[in-house]
Parts: sequence; C-alpha cells; structure tokens
Amino acid sequence: MCLPHAGGSASFFFPVSRALAPAVEVLAVQYPGRQDRRHEPNIADLSDLADQIFAAISHLDDRPMALLGHSMGAVLAYEVALRMQDAGLPPPVRLFASGRRAPSRHRPSGLHQQPDARIVAELRRLSGTDAAMLADPEILEMIIPAVRADYRAVETYRYEPGRRLDCPVTVLTGDGDPQVSVDEAAAWKEHTTGPTELQVFQGGHFFLVDHSERVIGIVAERLDHQGAGEPHGAAI
Repeated sequence: MCLPHAGGSASFFFPVSRALAPAVEVLAVQYPGRQDRRHEPNIADLSDLADQIFAAISHLDDRPMALLGHSMGAVLAYEVALRMQDAGLPPPVRLFASGRRAPSRHRPSGLHQQPDARIVAELRRLSGTDAAMLADPEILEMIIPAVRADYRAVETYRYEPGRRLDCPVTVLTGDGDPQVSVDEAAAWKEHTTGPTELQVFQGGHFFLVDHSERVIGIVAERLDHQGAGEPHGAAI
C-alpha cells in the first residue's frame, strides 16, 4: 500500500504500479479533499487519518502486505503498521519509509498557520508540485486547503514513545533534502525490532522522482527476497 506526501494524491504512485505489475498489486491511498475525493472534508489530524486508512485495509489480511510512504505518508505508514500490530493482524512484510525523518525526530514548524503565499513558496522549494499548477490561481484555490490540512496533520503529530514495529524497515532519503538529515533518517532503526537499512540518494525531498528506476528496483528486490513477489501474492 502506497501513501502519498502532504498535498499528494494516489496518482503519484502510478509509475510504481506500472513497474511492479503483475507480480505485486499496488494499492495507492487517496486522501480526502483531492482529485476524485475533492468534495470530501480534509482530515487535519494524522491519527484520525491513520484510523480511517487502517479501517479501509484491515480486511486485506489474506496475503502479505508491504507499506510504502513518502514524507507525511511515511509517518502514516508507520501508524497504520502499528494499528495492524495492535489488532493482531500479520505485520507488514516491510515498511518503506521515504523522505521522512524518524517519528521520534521532531522539528518545530507551523507552516499550516502561514498565509497561502508562504505555503506555495514551500511547495516550490521542495519541487514536488508542477510549477504551472502553482502559477494558476484557480488550481491553487482548489489544492491549498488540502495541502494546509496535510501540513497541520504532520506538524501536530507526536509519536508515542516506546512503541516499536516488528517488521523490517527500508529507509530512503535524499542527501540534500532540507526536511531530513541522514542522521534523522537513520533513526528509523529505533522504531522497529526488525532489521533496518538506509539507502541514500543524491537529491532533495523528491529524490525518488529523479531516481524512480532505482527506487522501484529496491522495492521489487526486497519484496522478492522476502517471497512476497509471486503474482497476486502481495500488495503494496
């Protein structure tokens, strides 16, 4: 199951779905307030969003599942995995945490409280949103509420100390990411009893776009190594 970044949508993971089919079925989460769910209220609390995602996938316990989240999506993947664990479901075969510092590594931020122009400037800085979209006032009017809600969700999130996963974790990060230092990414090892590996790429916050072939290759290799790559035998 794939979980997008703040302001992102399910379509961000279409290249992953296309590359891994048919061996792996890719399930991409569409958060409320965007694209085909644009008329639904945004959710500005990360725990509430994790609860809803878990409720939507809790019946999918008949086959191995891995979780892949980028940025805010990595924290959501961690929280969904904890909910799977608490419910006595099989743990994810692997958590792929991309572009996000470990849950215990907090940086104070109040971007969700800033004017629209400041949020747009941050989106430009991270280079994850089409520049043409950010220059279109009508599109901005549609997307800013969802982006603001997502930033509020991730900026007000606090992890619960002492809670750890029981699955392997692959951490993916860019060496020039202004949101995540390599040390902050490496700290994911503190959040699981399973093995952790750190893969560092050249690039910024959206390094996985520039290195999509290599990132997808790592995902496919790890799933295949764990025996989760048989056709229709796994979901991510």
